[in-house]
Amino acid sequence: MDPFEIKTKKPEEYLSSLKDIYPAPYDKTTTSPYTKTRIILATGAEYEAAWFSHQNQRTVTDCDLRRDMALLRYVEKQQQQKLANLKPINESLLETTIAYEQLAVDLTAEMAQKESNFAVKKALDFALLEDFDHLYRYADLLDMDDGVHAERLVGGYTEIMPARPTAAHHRHPYDNVKEHINNYENNTQTILNTMIITAAEQQTMNYYMNGAAFYKNDQGRKLFEEISLVEEEHVTQYGALIDTSGDMLEKMLWHEYAEAYVYWSNYMTETDERIKKIWEEYFETEVSHLNAVKELVRKYLNKEYDEVIVNHKFPTPLALHENVDYVRKILADTVQYTGDLTEYENIDNLPTNHRFFRFNSRLTDPVGEEAGHKVIADYIKNQGKDYRYEKYDHPIKALRERCKDNCAVGIKPDAAKSSGFTPLENIG
Repeated sequence: MDPFEIKTKKPEEYLSSLKDIYPAPYDKTTTSPYTKTRIILATGAEYEAAWFSHQNQRTVTDCDLRRDMALLRYVEKQQQQKLANLKPINESLLETTIAYEQLAVDLTAEMAQKESNFAVKKALDFALLEDFDHLYRYADLLDMDDGVHAERLVGGYTEIMPARPTAAHHRHPYDNVKEHINNYENNTQTILNTMIITAAEQQTMNYYMNGAAFYKNDQGRKLFEEISLVEEEHVTQYGALIDTSGDMLEKMLWHEYAEAYVYWSNYMTETDERIKKIWEEYFETEVSHLNAVKELVRKYLNKEYDEVIVNHKFPTPLALHENVDYVRKILADTVQYTGDLTEYENIDNLPTNHRFFRFNSRLTDPVGEEAGHKVIADYIKNQGKDYRYEKYDHPIKALRERCKDNCAVGIKPDAAKSSGFTPLENIG
């Protein structure tokens, strides 16, 4: 699929009425969990494109260009609004959160297994364990507060169990900044991966940050607050991977290309026929935006689109699906790892005065009293053991205990064994 070969109408012809952007919501009890996660993924891509455009407008003096940007941005905003309104009124903040975390787990795992750049793959695998652990802690809160089992919400596709504990996720900001890729040295899949995962995590961070204050009790508000800070770390890590070269309009062309790829992927993998029609409509809309920016690149930079996006045929579509075995392998291999400047290191090998230990203790002292662990401790106190959904025994022996939450793995040296990230040449 080469989106540049598709002819479309002009962007203004895709404007919708207010009625059109308020659709009938999905049924939260019958809709596939992966339909829900695809909606969140596309909403995040729209959010990223809109705010990228807003920031760029503030650096542009040419009002004709600013008007072209404003038109595209308004259509993007209408798309984002319609997608957001697919969420039903009777789906709670926390039920939607489960979908956010399932997306984070299965999208990250999908990308990691397709990634050919080892630095990007390590970043994906590293944060994968943290989002997987967030799913577990939110799931326990959901059952404790609302009596809803998250395994039903995830359709049994994604396990729910502890990973690298949330308390271990708090790192010094220096250790979340990674080396950026270079568009001319990496393939299209890698470029798309860095852009799309950043957009998805940014959407999650904003949802948690803004939603925290609306939760119904202090315990939930504190959990959202803590995990929102971790999502800030993830957005920093993933955003740092994105190529830093190129003109603003070149980056805008890549944004439209990435959005078109997301909609095409959603269309190719969707099982709900009503929602599939939305993906088809918005794919065409995004291609019209892509063509419009292609003309802006030609007009203002005197460049052709294929000088910017050299390999412009889409890779295989992003597919959201079960990744149980892959997640378990990464968990078994890297649970004891943390960030160390642009790299990752087993905490067993860090000096005792390393930034990680000092910064982590500042946020979590005493370990076990922060929200992520208090939720599990309170659940165990009330139910006798934690809530989890496991298909087999946990791959980390230290995390198999269900009557006591582990506060050592990922924080204390020798709390578990980790062999490290598997080099790309040894995969397969």
